[in-house]
Amino acid sequence: MSTQPLPLDGVTVVAVEQAVAAPFATRQLADLGARVVKIERPDGGDFARGYDTAARGLASHFVWCNRGKESVAVDLKDPRGLAVVRQLIGEADVFVQNLAQGAAARLGLDAATLCAAHPRLVAVDISGYGAGGPYAHKRAYDMLVQCEAGLVSVTGTPGHPVKAGIPAADIAAAMYAFSGVLAALLRRGTTGRGGPVEVSMLDALTEWMGHPLHHGMHGGEAPARTGLAHSVIAPYDAYATADGERVLLSVQNDREWRRLTEQVLGRPELADDPAFATNAARTANRERTDAVVARALGALTVKEALAGLDAAGIACARLNTVADVAAHPQLAARDRWREVESPAGALRALLPPITLPGGSEPRMGAVPALGEHTDATLRALGMTGEQTAALRRDGVIA
Repeated sequence: MSTQPLPLDGVTVVAVEQAVAAPFATRQLADLGARVVKIERPDGGDFARGYDTAARGLASHFVWCNRGKESVAVDLKDPRGLAVVRQLIGEADVFVQNLAQGAAARLGLDAATLCAAHPRLVAVDISGYGAGGPYAHKRAYDMLVQCEAGLVSVTGTPGHPVKAGIPAADIAAAMYAFSGVLAALLRRGTTGRGGPVEVSMLDALTEWMGHPLHHGMHGGEAPARTGLAHSVIAPYDAYATADGERVLLSVQNDREWRRLTEQVLGRPELADDPAFATNAARTANRERTDAVVARALGALTVKEALAGLDAAGIACARLNTVADVAAHPQLAARDRWREVESPAGALRALLPPITLPGGSEPRMGAVPALGEHTDATLRALGMTGEQTAALRRDGVIA
């Protein structure tokens, strides 16, 4: 039985991108087989290259978001550089950009302009707050959008709101851009026309605020910040074990509470105690509920606690560190790790979450050096060595 090709084999993507939102979206396309040409500034490239040096001298954000791409370093402010990019777009299936609001339009690289010129092109504009409205031209970094979308207001403890530890707004926008491209390509397959795709970070993250947003709009107030606890379910929190670890557990109904009291807590009488018998009662008496659970788990090691909870059919997890996740037995057992080449050598990377049984494995290509593919790309466009040398001498390419 032959292996099916990757679904985006033969699709060419040109991206004028930076930071996380657009690069993470186009990385998904590259993993599924698309050729992604990443346009970068000659003087330093995507500024995410400079965020840190944690990945053997490379920036962790850049390594995460940019494998499998071709880096072409071109100055878009120079008419000659812009002409190169426009030529690339003319031969592409998809164009993605997340420049500052208004910058793409000034260059003629906004989705509406490009799709008018190239009817089969799928062109994606990723912005912070959308093309119109009073916030359209505000700077939109991930933490700021987390605040504007209300995520920070429901994350943290009662006295301390906190942002998510990952760039949630960027990731949300990236994944909607990714799915928007796939939908537009599917539509093009039946209509022959591409078209614009618009995604804003605020729209994307506000959609992800579904439960607290609807709770607040329809129930009168948003759920309280409760740290690791759940605002309307108890017990649902992290509890310390005898060896200094923490175990999370979640009791979803009163049947599970009975099993917990009988098989883990050693307090079967609490199953019928009016102060604990229902979730409403346990939530109203959260401190007492948590104290009972904490006392029992505090006498066990983390392995003992997890084994007992699993045996009782209680949902549970260990509070892992990043290092723990990198060594997670489930990821290892399912062979989810690969090595990706980079200018710093091979780097460990996780397989993409989308699995297509019977198909080729995702194309986890190398992380590119700045301008690594400039010369080859210009040659493919018909440019001579002398022309390329002149552009490099003038600082138009790198």
